[in-house]
Amino acid sequence: MEITDIKVRKLFSDDSPMKAIVSVTFDRQLAVHDIKVIHAREKYFIVMPSKQKADDTYHDIVHPINKEFRTLLETAVIDAYRKALEEADPQTNSAESAVEV
Repeated sequence: MEITDIKVRKLFSDDSPMKAIVSVTFDRQLAVHDIKVIHAREKYFIVMPSKQKADDTYHDIVHPINKEFRTLLETAVIDAYRKALEEADPQTNSAESAVEV
């Protein structure tokens, strides 16, 4: 499976741990929306789309099956976030940025 597109949909302010909302396209055929870029404990990581259950716990709707693919996905998404951040207008702090991978 190949990551063929990453779109940074929204950037958030510096004082929030959530930094961005991202969509990723695989093999130009499947899109996964609402992947979150988080910065906490001095590092960046991604949180996959999830759904809240009746008991107020959450479970992922979609997620990587193995560590290798998770690392590949996380690296690509965080790199796209950093690129979008560099290109974003500091006045609006928003982005709709596409990154061809």
